[in-house]
Amino acid sequence: MLRFTRIRWRALGLGLLSLVCVVLFSACGGSAPTADSGSPSTADAAPLKVALDPTFPPFQSQTGAGQFEGFDIDLMNAVAEAGGFTMNMEGLPFDGIIPALQAGTIDATISTMTITKERAEVVDFSRPYFKAGLAIAVQDGNTDITGFDSLSGKKISAQIGTTGEAEARKSGASEVRTFDSTPIALQELSNGNVDATISDAPAILYAIKSGGVRGVKVVGELLTEEFYGIATPKGSPNLAKINAGLQTIIANGKYKEIYQKWFDGEPPVLPEAAPI
Repeated sequence: MLRFTRIRWRALGLGLLSLVCVVLFSACGGSAPTADSGSPSTADAAPLKVALDPTFPPFQSQTGAGQFEGFDIDLMNAVAEAGGFTMNMEGLPFDGIIPALQAGTIDATISTMTITKERAEVVDFSRPYFKAGLAIAVQDGNTDITGFDSLSGKKISAQIGTTGEAEARKSGASEVRTFDSTPIALQELSNGNVDATISDAPAILYAIKSGGVRGVKVVGELLTEEFYGIATPKGSPNLAKINAGLQTIIANGKYKEIYQKWFDGEPPVLPEAAPI
C-alpha cells in the first residue's frame, strides 16, 4: 500500500505543469522526449537481503569483530559479483529462515540448506552449490554404534530444523535432543550427555580437525547424499541472477578456487538440479 506523508504541493504542481506542457507539445505535432526504458543499473538496484546462520563452520561463522566468514560467505560474494547485484548479509537462526523467506522479510538465504522436496514446496532453490551428506559422530571410545542400524534406543543430538534432526527421528532413538547449532550438538556428545550426533559430514569433520570438539569420531557410511541450494521466496525474480552468477563462477574456475580454500581435494561435479 502506498503511503504519502507531508506532500510537497509545490513539487506536485510543477509536476502537473510539466505534464500539461508535454500534452500540448504532442498535440502540436512535436514528440516529447522519453526516459530510458532499460532495466535499472546494479548501482540503482536495492541490495538483496541475504540471511545466513553463522553457527556452522567452515561454511558460516562470525569473527570476534562481528564479520561473517566461511565457504558460503566467499561463494555468495562471488555469485553477487558475477550475477551483477549487491547484497546485505544478516544472521538468523536456521529454523527461522524459511518463515522469513515466506514472509518476504529476506530476499534469499545461503545457509547450507539441503534441497528437499518438502522445502521446495514453499521456497525456490537455485541450482546446487555444494554436495554433502549426513554422518554419525560418537565418542572415541564408543564401540556399540557402528552405523545407522545401531542407533535404536540411543540418545541423539542434532541441530533443530535440519535434515540431521529428521534422520535422527527415523532411527528409533530413545531421545532426540535438538540445539540451535551443530557445534553445540557436538559438544553435548563430547560431554557424554548423548550417545551420538547426526549432522552434515563436512561440519563434523571440520569441528574434529580444528579442535572445536574433542574426543569424537565419525562412524559408518554417509547416511545420505545431499545438495545445498540458495533459497528464495516462491516466484522471486532474483533467482535468475543468482543462478546466472553460480553458473559463471562454476565455469570460470572461481568456484574451484573457493572450494579449495576451505576444503581439501577437487570439488565434485554439481548437477544442474538436485535429485529430489
